[in-house]
Amino acid sequence: MNADRHVFCVAGGWRWQCWLLCLFLLLARPAWAWNAAGHRLVAAIAWDQLDDPTRAELSRLLQAHPDYAHWIRRAMGSDVNRTAFIESSAWPDDIRKDKRFYDIDHDQATSLVPGFPDMERHRDWHFVNRPLDGWQLGQKVVSGQIDQQLVILATVLSARDAARSEQTYALPWLIHLVGDAHQPLHAATEPSVAEAPGKPPSIVNPFNPRKPRSTLHAFWDDLPGPLWLRGEDLDAASAALIARYPPPLPSTSAQWIDESWLIARNSAYPPDVGKTPTISAEFMERSREIANRRVAEAGYRLADLLRERLLKRSAD
Repeated sequence: MNADRHVFCVAGGWRWQCWLLCLFLLLARPAWAWNAAGHRLVAAIAWDQLDDPTRAELSRLLQAHPDYAHWIRRAMGSDVNRTAFIESSAWPDDIRKDKRFYDIDHDQATSLVPGFPDMERHRDWHFVNRPLDGWQLGQKVVSGQIDQQLVILATVLSARDAARSEQTYALPWLIHLVGDAHQPLHAATEPSVAEAPGKPPSIVNPFNPRKPRSTLHAFWDDLPGPLWLRGEDLDAASAALIARYPPPLPSTSAQWIDESWLIARNSAYPPDVGKTPTISAEFMERSREIANRRVAEAGYRLADLLRERLLKRSAD
């Protein structure tokens, strides 16, 4: 156990909670959509499935990104290209607090930074809102664009006539949104949101002493691991997921979102969601298993998508 985790447990003063946290980190290491740890895990799994020519081309694209230097500062002697790819996975969430970017509904447009074709934060790219009840697969979504943007960004990446800056911009978004598409609550509206906008369902989580109360969405975001998951711990967690979960059968991005919606409808909500429920050990274990599997599937599928898109560009 590293020093951060040791301080975490002692400061909390909860021995049983510390034990549960350690068990979570050791057994389930292998969470905005998945938290940064979840996105890094998806990217790490994908990178480890790719061949060297594909990695080289992806690295050339990322090296042209204006924020590349920020991503590689954590390399510390490790594979710089792999580090950049993994760190870029959280970039679309990072820009939510970046003053260079703006929200189209709330801010004035900011000046275009060299190397970026667009400075909007695009918060609605991360999800689609589908009602959990009274909705069937294939119907129009209520809001959100992840289903559309996954197709658009993948097309940009494979287009030989696309500007290099557009492809460089598209790549971190694509890495990120493949992960988002596998988070169940990024494909469904939460029941109380329609009744009380701005107040999504809350839960009590006795298995997380640092965040004993949160929204249900945040609970799911955090399931893949702690925000600080990097380096050897990240490598161990991604290796454990690869060992546990085999690659899924080929599928489309639309199918990934359909899967997430079905999981949200059938498994993502604890009983009595409108009454601030306490997460049970059974619900925690089931949710963690779902999250681990979805992260692994996202990693495999991201690798397949990137490989296929770059091959298509070479063939055109």
